[in-house]
Amino acid sequence: MVSVSDSWEAPAPALSVRQVLALERVLAGEPEVVAGEHRLDRPVRWVHVAEAADVGVMLSGGEMVLTTGVLLAGDEEKQAEYVRSLHRADAAAVVLGLGRAFPSPPDAMRRVAERCGLPLVVLHRPFPFAQLTEEVQSRLVRRKFAAVSLSESVRTELTALITAGAPLQRLLDEIARHSGCPVVVTNLAHRVLGTAGERPAVDDVLRDWDRIARQAGRTEGDGWIRAELGGRGERWGRLVLCGYRGDTATGRLLADRAAEALVLHRMLVGGAACSWEEQSAQSLLTDLISGVLPARQLLPRARAAGLPVNRRTFVPLVVRGRSAARLDRVLRLLGLPGLTGELADGASAVLLSLARDQDPQALTAHFAARLRAEPGPEPVVVAAADARTVFDDVPAGLREARHVADAAAGSAPALDLPPVVRLRDVHLRGLIRLLRDDPQVQSFAERELDGLLSEPDEDLLSVLRTYLATGRNKSRTAQLHHVSRPALYRRLEAIQARLGVDLDDFEQAASVHIALLAHDAQHQ
Repeated sequence: MVSVSDSWEAPAPALSVRQVLALERVLAGEPEVVAGEHRLDRPVRWVHVAEAADVGVMLSGGEMVLTTGVLLAGDEEKQAEYVRSLHRADAAAVVLGLGRAFPSPPDAMRRVAERCGLPLVVLHRPFPFAQLTEEVQSRLVRRKFAAVSLSESVRTELTALITAGAPLQRLLDEIARHSGCPVVVTNLAHRVLGTAGERPAVDDVLRDWDRIARQAGRTEGDGWIRAELGGRGERWGRLVLCGYRGDTATGRLLADRAAEALVLHRMLVGGAACSWEEQSAQSLLTDLISGVLPARQLLPRARAAGLPVNRRTFVPLVVRGRSAARLDRVLRLLGLPGLTGELADGASAVLLSLARDQDPQALTAHFAARLRAEPGPEPVVVAAADARTVFDDVPAGLREARHVADAAAGSAPALDLPPVVRLRDVHLRGLIRLLRDDPQVQSFAERELDGLLSEPDEDLLSVLRTYLATGRNKSRTAQLHHVSRPALYRRLEAIQARLGVDLDDFEQAASVHIALLAHDAQHQ
């Protein structure tokens, strides 16, 4: 197997303006930052020497521009336009050598640079620009080569692991080792399918995952780098590097190579995205029931896996006679939030998460009755512990349920077990719940509600939810939200503007309603 040495370190970040100014050759020129000091961490993509006032047309962004200002002396408008041209071209900084044209920093350039936020640096001693150009270019080339070398090394190693039949977690561990930061794989609804990295750092990421995942899914910054997972024109998940400390270009290369490996792994093992969800749930339930970690340390993983955890009633179950996959299918059919996973002794664990106003005993009984109606080679034994309202009590409940299942399996006939849950609504809401983890449904919901989800406004979402649930009854919606009709109209206008739809049009309103039901189902 081809491997990368454990002593390997990621390439240093791309040179920033601040780092260039700290180079020994540059320090010899006695640099002084006279404007834009707050932007010194901008990355430098290249170094360019230019004197013309319209220099911006020759740039593509990220350049540090060096000039003596010989063509700008005596003309403040040219000096100002020079800086504005660099700003429009998104230059990283401008370095002006004093002496030949300017004995001191020109006020016109300094004022415009400060206003534009463009770092303006002056060199107080004569300095050969060729030395600086050579120094920076060579460093940048070395970093680019290191990034490409890293990319190919990672691709080779991950491919070797896949060929050897390594599980998903092994691939994620290698990706995290190379990136030096937590790695998270999610489906399109932001539910976590797998994680890797140092456990405290991963837990910090997962603690507020719902919020930060949506932000990371739209913009990259502060080391958050994402890569889409999918093939044949269909996306089904995302890989996110959380807090990558190298430069963004290298991080994107690494994320792309990792994403290619994950897609290849899925193709070769013949699984689907939901199988990764099953593995994630199984790992979490196994850790809960074994007690290897305190429950509160596993709480971020449970929340990120899609299990509602705030103000919930938890029902720990252990089932014999049906596979975890079948249990999961029944949970989806009934629209019950929960996790299922195979245990080492052939039983399956189920953890239901119910709203506080739901009856845990009645729901558990109906769930068991539905299982008994499923054809199978052996009788079903469902064991339940008392409902828990504190997540810390869940491990003890799961161990209690397993003990009861072991005892009941050899004595109690399956048909004598009480029914557990009742069927939920099987109309549109029930159908959406059934399809909520389908990648196409996830994409549809994200696309239709993007205007409200990109900048979440719970008040507008609540009004939209009520308005559609009441059959677009404005009077009833205003009454339920305790607002006047004019105030409701303003909210509805804001909703329509952000979504780009006409809610008076039945088809558009139905489309938004279905998307909202799918969104709610994914987050319950």
